[in-house]
Amino acid sequence: MKQVFEPGSLGKLALKNRIIRAATHEGMATNEGMPTEDLLLLYKKLAAGGAGAIITGYVSVMKNGRTFRNQRLFDNDSYIPVYKPINNQLKQFNAPVILQIAHGGSRSMSKITGLEVISASGRKKNDYGDPVREASEAEIHEIIKAFVAAIVRAKEAGFDGVEVHAAHGFLLSEFVSPVLNKRKDQWGGSTENRLRILTEILFLARKEIGRGFPILVKISGHDEFRRGLSETESIKIAKLLQASSCDAIEVSCGYGDFMYTVRMPRLPVDAILGLMPKYRNMRGYQERLFRLLTPFLARVHAPLTNYNVPLAEIIKKNVDIPIIAVGGIRSMKDIRKIVAEKDIDFVSLCRPFIIEPDIVNRLQQGQGSSRCINCGYCLIGVTANKLRCYYGQLPVSTGR
Repeated sequence: MKQVFEPGSLGKLALKNRIIRAATHEGMATNEGMPTEDLLLLYKKLAAGGAGAIITGYVSVMKNGRTFRNQRLFDNDSYIPVYKPINNQLKQFNAPVILQIAHGGSRSMSKITGLEVISASGRKKNDYGDPVREASEAEIHEIIKAFVAAIVRAKEAGFDGVEVHAAHGFLLSEFVSPVLNKRKDQWGGSTENRLRILTEILFLARKEIGRGFPILVKISGHDEFRRGLSETESIKIAKLLQASSCDAIEVSCGYGDFMYTVRMPRLPVDAILGLMPKYRNMRGYQERLFRLLTPFLARVHAPLTNYNVPLAEIIKKNVDIPIIAVGGIRSMKDIRKIVAEKDIDFVSLCRPFIIEPDIVNRLQQGQGSSRCINCGYCLIGVTANKLRCYYGQLPVSTGR
């Protein structure tokens, strides 16, 4: 029976415990996609705070895959000498740093990238009003090439592994989705075809770097779509990833809506009005109308805690590689149950690490659960600001 505070491994990478800091967009990048000094300070806090490993916020492997102005890029070798000293400084903490690499797909914004938005299949517009064009065969090969190059680059930059982001409605998950991928060629249709872009990335990356460097994949195991991902297909996807030399799978969810992937007890209206520039200047009837209408735009989903654990447990029974459960995991009691009783190898936490970078040390010392109340203000704030807990600290009065 596994214990929370005993060593585990992701491929050949040893971890001192079973609690991982999940990938969390930090908003600590220049307009050119370079990391700011705040990023190293944050990672030092997380590493010293007891995390078994740190999965970084997502970096884009291509310029046209960037989703926010404060998101980091990782699309060329100029980033290697930038990250190498950062990673060298973090080695002393025995908390491996795993780089999450992604492409935004239809969640990218033309006003940020200056480029067309592409996805597995086209549609009239994305959530930001940009038309979405279906990626051509040549573009798909360029995307694969960019992911492979980023994996090689990450190893050279001193990262301890990579996580390929194939969840949450970003490009790779759009290819995997039976709803969002409407292609009729070799990249669409069957599970194997929809997963092909991912398995090609893994195959070509292993040719470049061998088996020693860990490659994790984050998947959406379920979604909100009718005729979306089923339990049976998610098991099949996990088996195909294992066969393609994936070292571990992090089981998340989406793409339904904002409140499906990251659960909150209510829509964070105050944070939207106080932290997002587009809405910050609303006054009078505009604000009242906004407050009235927003509950109809995204509904609250249940449960609020441990919502990906049941599927992670099922997937774990069907594969031999490590499985990581993420999503609303907050208490030490639940973490023990997930690891020891459900036999899931690791848990990863996002929002608890924002309010308490030393949450792992605190849990080990007897704290019962995270102080995080799942308000979601942090997720709104980080779209234009640095990552931190914003609850009770909004920059303007919003009538709360």
